[in-house]
Amino acid sequence: MKVLVTGGAGYIGSHIVHLLHKKHDITVFDSLVNGHKESLPDVRFVKGCLSDTELLDKVFSEGSFDAVMHLAGFLEAGESMQKPEKYFQNNTVNGFNLLNMMLKHDVKKIVYASTAAVYGQPSEVPITEDAEKKPTNYYGLSKLMFEQMLDALEVHGLKSISLRFFNASGAGFGVGEKHDPETHLVPLVLFAALGKMELKLFGTDYDTPDGTAVRDYIHVLDIAKAHSLALDAIEKGVVGKYNLGSGKGYSVKEVIGMCKEVSGKDFKAVEVSRRAGDPAVLIASNSKAFNELGWKPEYSLKEIVASAWDWHKDNPDGFKE
Repeated sequence: MKVLVTGGAGYIGSHIVHLLHKKHDITVFDSLVNGHKESLPDVRFVKGCLSDTELLDKVFSEGSFDAVMHLAGFLEAGESMQKPEKYFQNNTVNGFNLLNMMLKHDVKKIVYASTAAVYGQPSEVPITEDAEKKPTNYYGLSKLMFEQMLDALEVHGLKSISLRFFNASGAGFGVGEKHDPETHLVPLVLFAALGKMELKLFGTDYDTPDGTAVRDYIHVLDIAKAHSLALDAIEKGVVGKYNLGSGKGYSVKEVIGMCKEVSGKDFKAVEVSRRAGDPAVLIASNSKAFNELGWKPEYSLKEIVASAWDWHKDNPDGFKE
């Protein structure tokens, strides 16, 4: 298949491209605002933003794509509460530019990188795909709006699979996690283990066993595998929305403890107030993905942390670019 991967030079996108490029003809489209070209294997690369409809039209005209994998977008929940317009512009409006171009060029299959943030604070855990959608931050809302656009465009024959990630972590293919600024827990804890920064613990008064937020951590390689399975499934006519999580929850303090165990380093965490829009507990039900896509996570939290630690140890300053 000829596949366009938007955001393919990002953390999750690059792992997907590494997994898929020997099986499919891949073109990566990325602005490199958050991505790193050096994280990619030898595939066709186009630098650009989805706001550039003229460039998008050219890419689609030349590409003759069979499907799109859409990962481009901003993803910081906290920032979205301060700059909602940034998230609606990039995640929703620019995403709609992509959908319009797909319709124009008769590309009717899309695998979308969505998020557990579409659920907000769940009334029950584990969270199933049909749970109420009440995002507690504008990041989640911007992603939910794109899911709703995918549903609406079914009227034009658009077929979509939305994969709702929980907390992607870990490293593979020689690629690790590096955002600027970094806000994700595992790399931040490992930065503290490396002595690069002071660790902040955002909120210790949640209604959880140890007072810190509980999340479901999933290895980025498991997420990449899910995209490969979703691409195969959508070719067979499968559509829908699927959670990608381990089905297990770990508190912030438990993750810190695991990072200390894996790294052999001890360090302190400074307790500060909660971040706006952070739910207390997010744990996935992944049975739908197992039953319909044949997907199941393979990596434990310890394996996730160990892979990330190996990468950060060898790449303390991240990527060169």
